[in-house]
Amino acid sequence: MEPARKLDLNPIAKTANTAVLTQEEDNMNTLPQTTTPQTLDSNVVSYPAKTRHKLNCEENRFQQDFHDSAFPITSVRYAGAKRLMDVAGSLFALLLLSPIMLAVALIIRLTSKGPILFKQVRVGRGGRFFHCYKFRSMYQDAEARKEELAHLNEMSGPVFKIKNDPRITPIGRIIRKFSIDEFPQFLNVLLGDMSLVGPRPPIPAEVEEYTPYQRQRLAVLPGITCIWQVSGRNNINFERWVELDLLYIENMSFWTDVKILIQTLPAVLRTDGAQ
Repeated sequence: MEPARKLDLNPIAKTANTAVLTQEEDNMNTLPQTTTPQTLDSNVVSYPAKTRHKLNCEENRFQQDFHDSAFPITSVRYAGAKRLMDVAGSLFALLLLSPIMLAVALIIRLTSKGPILFKQVRVGRGGRFFHCYKFRSMYQDAEARKEELAHLNEMSGPVFKIKNDPRITPIGRIIRKFSIDEFPQFLNVLLGDMSLVGPRPPIPAEVEEYTPYQRQRLAVLPGITCIWQVSGRNNINFERWVELDLLYIENMSFWTDVKILIQTLPAVLRTDGAQ
């Protein structure tokens, strides 16, 4: 990795063409100003076969201490404080949001066939697998239809996203717009699979297309929110998304996490970049 740079969310947000901070939040931000990360080289935005790394789904890949040597890992100086914030924050969120979660669960059960929760294998720190939980927002055959819709993908790189995805249920559009579908991931935080703040966890098929440079975004625990979420989400291409994740990893601190969490709620309510 390059030497660490001081994190300032203002230039990040401006580069993403998204106003992340309100005037009040701007006054709160006292971090030193930095230059915007450099644009990625051409070898980063292409995916030659020689850079691909096959992720075998062996059982030990789900173990907490698993580490794939193809993935760098970074130690977190404030790991104890971060874990304390994760446990306290996720418990508080689950208690506060439980009425909404119960109502959403009931609506999903009554309006479409299939389970209430969608469980999917995701890739975490060091290439470890874990089961990520979300409220089901798509029809049951969503995964089977992904290949036939691949030509409609609107994101660069290995990420698959469609603005008006026909696989999404009516209630799914609402809960995805306000990120309610991600509320069950507070359980993943409690289990230690995720953190409140960190790069979003990708699926194995996407990670197999990563270059070594892009694998660096999996050097820490994945999170529910990060700089990407408060800078426009799906309005940002994948190359810029990776840049923002690496900028966070290089400069992560307890107070940076707090500031990102504070900025996440307004970004969610404004539905910035939501699909």
